[in-house]
Order: sequence, then structure tokens, then C-alpha cells
Amino acid sequence: MGIRRFDNYRWQNVDVLAYKEAGAHFRDVTRQVLFGEDLGLSGQLRYFELGPGGHSTLERHRHAHGVLVFRGAGRVLVGDRVADVGVGDLVSIPTMTWHQFRATGQDPLGFLCLVDCERDRPQLPTQEDLALLRRDPEVAAFIRC
Repeated sequence: MGIRRFDNYRWQNVDVLAYKEAGAHFRDVTRQVLFGEDLGLSGQLRYFELGPGGHSTLERHRHAHGVLVFRGAGRVLVGDRVADVGVGDLVSIPTMTWHQFRATGQDPLGFLCLVDCERDRPQLPTQEDLALLRRDPEVAAFIRC
């Protein structure tokens, strides 16, 4: 039986990794890969944590995401909608949908994210994409890129 103990939002023998390589705009984000190819799964379960004031990259993909907020509070952009999220909330991110997470409280925002093991690379917005997104004042005030 393979058990990895949990303590302070870290799992035993699970590396805390950089969110992604430099080049995509983000702030204070880490990731941990909890399950995936090593078990022969076709999906990967990851834990992301955004420090207070942190945010993920504004991006979209050809693959969907299933997200469970696990720690803290924040806000999320999915498509053209910005919403508050907190512990226990589920966030569905359909294919080719712009999305970005932000930690808004004094504590980190942590979430579990389920995706396919084999997936495409993130697409960053073009200037034209940003212009379209920024037509909505709430989205314009939210996004970081």
C-alpha cells in the first residue's frame, strides 16, 4: 500500500515544483504532482498553491480542467466570467476557455486540478485576445498578464 502523509499542504515524497518555466506571466505559484502516469493513470492530479496576492497565468488549452478549491479563498476567471471561490468549490474549465486564478486573502489559495496526462501546451493571449477580454470592465480589472 502506498501512502504519502499530508502535513501543512505538502505530501510526503512529493516534490514542490516551480509552477512553470519563465516566460508566462504569473506570481508566487507552486505545483505538486500527486498522481499520474506513475500509476498508469490517464489523468494527472496536481495541487497548485498561490501565495497571498499570487496569480496563475492567463491561458487556455485544448484540454479541460476539473478544479477543487482545497485551501483559502480567491477569484477565478473562466471564459468571460469572474467569480469568488473558496474551500470546497468546484471549478469546471472547458476546452479552449481563458482562465486565471488569483489568491485574494491573507492565506494561500490552494486547489487540486485534474487533467489528462497527455495534453497540449498552454496558449497565451494575443493582443487581439486581450482586447476582446478587456471589453468587459470586470474582466479587465481582474486579469494579470
